[in-house]
Amino acid sequence: MKNFVQEGNSLDYVHDAAVKAGVPVLINGILVIPATNAAAGQTFSGWIAGVYKLPCQAQAWAQNGLALYWDAANSRVTTTAAGNTKIGMTAAPKAAADVVGNVKLLPAV
Repeated sequence: MKNFVQEGNSLDYVHDAAVKAGVPVLINGILVIPATNAAAGQTFSGWIAGVYKLPCQAQAWAQNGLALYWDAANSRVTTTAAGNTKIGMTAAPKAAADVVGNVKLLPAV
């Protein structure tokens, strides 16, 4: 197809603060997982699609497909919508005691 550019699972970003590979950062309402470390103002490649193990609030997830949100104040995923940014859905059940969970990123459009 002549108009295809790329799959779009990762894109280049610039952030006003330094980023660390694998540590989520919210940019323009999209949760981005940096592929590399980058200094403030430096361009970096960031993943915006896929399933990632991310830090989570201690909440049980009984099934796949539950809506998830980014709690920027605590730098973690939560099922609490109020005051948080929707970033994806559960990709595997988890126990309430687990502090990481499998998250399927769903970028905002």
